[in-house]
Amino acid sequence: MDDDIEITREESETKGRYGALVDGHEAEMTWSRAGAATIIIDHTAVPGALRGRGVGQALVRRAVEDARAEGRRIVPLCPFARAQIARHPQWQDVLEG
Repeated sequence: MDDDIEITREESETKGRYGALVDGHEAEMTWSRAGAATIIIDHTAVPGALRGRGVGQALVRRAVEDARAEGRRIVPLCPFARAQIARHPQWQDVLEG
């Protein structure tokens, strides 16, 4: 399912946000910069109507893909993002530390 989810990205000098609008419901994942090459994922919110549909996982995957493409590292402070990365060993190459 999550391959069909369109994800938007907004970014400023200090923080960023990924969003996904599915069936009129919006999920989001936010992050902050920690230096030039590290982001800290601090929050993921998926509305109940979208739970179990892979939306949150798609948000984390997009952050991992962007980090790889841009040479960034990720610190997953958000428990959901941390759990998703732990479940996907192929994503762990972008972890800070």
